[in-house]
Amino acid sequence: MEHVALHQPHFTKTSLALRTIAMFEVTKAAIVLLVGCGLFHLMHKNLDEVAERLVRVLHVNPEGKLSNLFFELASHSNDRNLWVLALGTFAYASVRSTEAYGLWREREWAQWFSLLSTALYLPPELYWIVRHPNWLKCSVFLVNVAIFLFMVGLRINRRSTPPARVRRL
Repeated sequence: MEHVALHQPHFTKTSLALRTIAMFEVTKAAIVLLVGCGLFHLMHKNLDEVAERLVRVLHVNPEGKLSNLFFELASHSNDRNLWVLALGTFAYASVRSTEAYGLWREREWAQWFSLLSTALYLPPELYWIVRHPNWLKCSVFLVNVAIFLFMVGLRINRRSTPPARVRRL
């Protein structure tokens, strides 16, 4: 009895890499979306109380830099600012989700977008590492450098590969 192969797409290393990057992008979008929902939840609340509770929950020094940052943000925030920030997070999540979709489907526009947006992140990330280095900043920077180099290589390889010619009968 002959086995009939199911019609399954053939995945290459490039496909796998693009899908991995797409998952990374959709994860960033989900995290930012959660932050946006949290900002909506903070509206019409006493932000000074929220900052105080956050300092207690995180067990940070009440006189430290981080707690002072929370209190400073709480004292300068209002519902309008929270709306703007929340809508900004939704816009960012939409862009990242669209990019993830395009990368998953191996669309050229998404590869160009990923290349350019990653390139924009690198200079500020390098500056932050030089100013205050830590393992998280270094890890994020290295992941973004790897994505950037992969996308550059992908675009160079696609440009050097001539399109398949159509035979004329």
